[in-house]
Amino acid sequence: MSETGRRSYRPADLHAAGQANPLRLAAQGFFWTGGELVDHPQAGKAMRGQQYVEYWIPQELRHPLPIVMIHGGGGQGTDFLGTADGREGWVHWFVRRGWAVYVVDRPQHGRSPFHPAVQGEIAAPGPNIALERLFSRPEAFPDNYPQARLHTQWPGSGTLEDPAFLSFLAGTGPTLADPAQWQKDAQRAGAELLCRIGPAVLLTHSAGGPPGWLIADARPDLVKALVAVEPLGPPFSAISGALPFGITHAPLTFDPPLADGEVLASMDLPSPGPDLVAYKVQAEPARRLPALSRMPVVVVTAEASWMAADNHAIVHFLRQAGASVEHLKLAEHGIHGNGHAIQLEKNSDDVAAVIEGWIARQDL
Repeated sequence: MSETGRRSYRPADLHAAGQANPLRLAAQGFFWTGGELVDHPQAGKAMRGQQYVEYWIPQELRHPLPIVMIHGGGGQGTDFLGTADGREGWVHWFVRRGWAVYVVDRPQHGRSPFHPAVQGEIAAPGPNIALERLFSRPEAFPDNYPQARLHTQWPGSGTLEDPAFLSFLAGTGPTLADPAQWQKDAQRAGAELLCRIGPAVLLTHSAGGPPGWLIADARPDLVKALVAVEPLGPPFSAISGALPFGITHAPLTFDPPLADGEVLASMDLPSPGPDLVAYKVQAEPARRLPALSRMPVVVVTAEASWMAADNHAIVHFLRQAGASVEHLKLAEHGIHGNGHAIQLEKNSDDVAAVIEGWIARQDL
């Protein structure tokens, strides 16, 4: 650490820190998927919807299937490349365990270019205090959701004076104003990615959840398991607005199919327990999601996240639609105090181990 308390990134310091346990790779690089050429009055042909994909292939490859990591909301692939306080992220953890990892910057995020004249209208930025309230220090707000008081795992104070919070804030960027369009772009780019790399395990986080459902819907033969870490929800309504297809803004393939313009019917259910929200699922008889019934699915929920109050609704929706889904609550596995940004927090390695254990039990 430097005199300011920040992690040192000087080459000699990084070399010394990693010498005892070097990261050994057979290959590392990047490519692009999903780009489509569109007409632009000044540029002529321009590309939109392209996705940056970075691959990490361990020298000792122990698992036949790679893991594709899909970030959430206004984040980017760096959400998986390091914790908020500068430690190795889930990419490194899984690579060290012999997994090949592909980590993406979804279209219009991170290293995937975003010019509104080409990509589409940009959404307005949210207030920083919302990041503190929902991610870094939810326990500090007395009027917050009930589980917020359990939050202990952020690696710092979670305020604007916190280097870990500033690192998190630096990686937070814009997204498209049209959620259906960004989900269609992510589906197209993700489906092309699987066509290029072959069968894989998808690991999604938060707003990366809808792209996961949509990619599995498009390429069910290539998605061998789906790990949805705190996926966007609850069904039919979410922080991003109404979800017309239950768990996505963009269309999913239902059986029986929805007619053009037809709305997926819902019904209200009461809270299933203390501090859990009332919610919506499909009205019966429920339509099935045939593609999502072809792979094991797990919804991973942190103890102190706001999604601890509503992830049960996603699980119910998926089961009702015919998916084989497990609800993995971290607190039931001895993992306590995590908020929504699980992979950035102090015990991120412990969470990764629980996720790997679930994948191993699927006998893929």
